[in-house]
Amino acid sequence: MSTDVLIVGAGPTGLALGIDLARRGVDALVVERAGELFPGSRGKGIQPRTMEVFDDLGVLDAIHAAGGGYPVGMIWQDGQRVGEHRMFDPVEATEDSPYDEPWMVPQWRTQRILFDRLEELGGKVAFGLEAVGLDQDEDGVTVRFATGGSVRARYVVAADGGRSAVRRALGIGMTGETVDPNPTLVADARITGLDRDNWHIFPPRGEGDGFLAICPLAGTEDFQVTAQFPEGSSVDLSLEGVRKVVAARSHLAPEDVTEVRWASDFRPRAALADRFRDGRVFLAGDAAHIHSPAGGQGLNTSVQDAYNLGWKLGAVLRDGVDEALLETYEEERRPVAADMLGLSTSVHRGEVRRGEATRQLGLGYRESSLTAETRQAPAALRAGDRAPDGTLGGVRLFDAFRGPHWTLLAVGVEAPELPGPVGVVRGPAQESYGKGLFLVRPDGYVGWAGDTADGLPRYLARAGL
Repeated sequence: MSTDVLIVGAGPTGLALGIDLARRGVDALVVERAGELFPGSRGKGIQPRTMEVFDDLGVLDAIHAAGGGYPVGMIWQDGQRVGEHRMFDPVEATEDSPYDEPWMVPQWRTQRILFDRLEELGGKVAFGLEAVGLDQDEDGVTVRFATGGSVRARYVVAADGGRSAVRRALGIGMTGETVDPNPTLVADARITGLDRDNWHIFPPRGEGDGFLAICPLAGTEDFQVTAQFPEGSSVDLSLEGVRKVVAARSHLAPEDVTEVRWASDFRPRAALADRFRDGRVFLAGDAAHIHSPAGGQGLNTSVQDAYNLGWKLGAVLRDGVDEALLETYEEERRPVAADMLGLSTSVHRGEVRRGEATRQLGLGYRESSLTAETRQAPAALRAGDRAPDGTLGGVRLFDAFRGPHWTLLAVGVEAPELPGPVGVVRGPAQESYGKGLFLVRPDGYVGWAGDTADGLPRYLARAGL
């Protein structure tokens, strides 16, 4: 069997990449070693920038319908409510940033929405295929599976998680640190006796105890239970084990935990792959960077890896763009991942509050070799930055950007004639963009900016347009 792109792993990263490639007409196959999609809530926070990505990928309405906002934290002591704790610094939505705060959707539901969208576009996921090795040459990669058989692909993307078999087969190391040596339980449970209007927080009662947090999972009847244990502890993931820790650290009785639907334990760490590419194989998501869950950066950074890589693979495989374009994936995404790892760790340690940085709207690629800023006196928005939403000439910009194409914004200046694959929006100067020409990449970042069209043809030629 052969395909253009083989994606190893059907988590949020692999499914988002599959969607992006499917809408570009790229033949891609997603393989997953498990027999089904991941069943737990683990990565439940979707940041505003990822909401914008989901808007473009055609799943935002389903994501909105499936989830809800984050509840206010309620601190308990001896069975009494003693104070509120707000998880995020408040931010108001604006015209250029319509999604203002994280949206809570349990990971299993996010993956189901992405899976359904992939199938709608004609994409495929093959379950029960565990990658155990690979061989690559100048023309492609052959991936072997534990059950026997193999798949031949022009490119392979490892989206198979923090213990990535593909990364290990390539011999790519990870550099990092243990963020917290204390093991942490996370479980999806049915619980009676708690309201669903608050994220319930039970601070440690004494020295050596860990915290307990019980968060209602938006769009479900479940709560996510999180409990920290002393270093060296063995975490009991059974119903009785979850009941025991809930009863010991809160005013709830053991029988108030009526069901455990999924449970896991982990030790928070931060690690970054030494490189994100080896020949025709790319690392994305947890295979490339492992985060503490604090601050909700892991899943979001992972989806945006896929969003960056998808249009580049499509350009090479379908539009005949030079393969050198693929070199910019690691160039752009590895520094972002490194920054997000530092942010996650700082949030975990209480050094930084969740706020502007965790929303991920300020991330960009100003230093990328794909970025060209040619204006004499650029304003606050520069080439390499995220292209804001807004209205230009009566057109909502996110509506104009939606889809796999490039878009030229002519803001207060004349628009040149461009080839068919580039959409053009014209309008007067406005606050978010100022004045000039802005060529917006398929992933919503300004690739080129100029006062006039001088230099634009050269950039378009490089992009294969």
